[in-house]
Amino acid sequence: MSEASLQFPIKRIYDAPTPDDGLRVLADRLWPRGVRREGAAIGLWLKALTPSNELRKWIHAEPEHWPEFRERYFAELAEQPEAVQQLREAAQQGPVTLLTAAKNTEQNHVLVLREFLLT
Repeated sequence: MSEASLQFPIKRIYDAPTPDDGLRVLADRLWPRGVRREGAAIGLWLKALTPSNELRKWIHAEPEHWPEFRERYFAELAEQPEAVQQLREAAQQGPVTLLTAAKNTEQNHVLVLREFLLT
């Protein structure tokens, strides 16, 4: 599978696992409320690829600064080349689904993470 054909579907952690999920990667810094570890079917939890606590708190307080959040988060991700490469290599072997507890499906950090992984 070439780099150009990599895909990283996104699901909410509260959605039931499906066989086509492949490797399920939790992309949240905090464990999601109400989710039991035993039933989550998470193959990997890469906290290194989540926004720093400072950035996470800032965007929650200032959601209108989304473009700046994206830039800052890209900069943080660039500082984690090993974890980024780990996900890209996993996706070359099979499906990798990024999981989040975020309610906002239009504007959340996992969308930015996927964009970074695909660049």
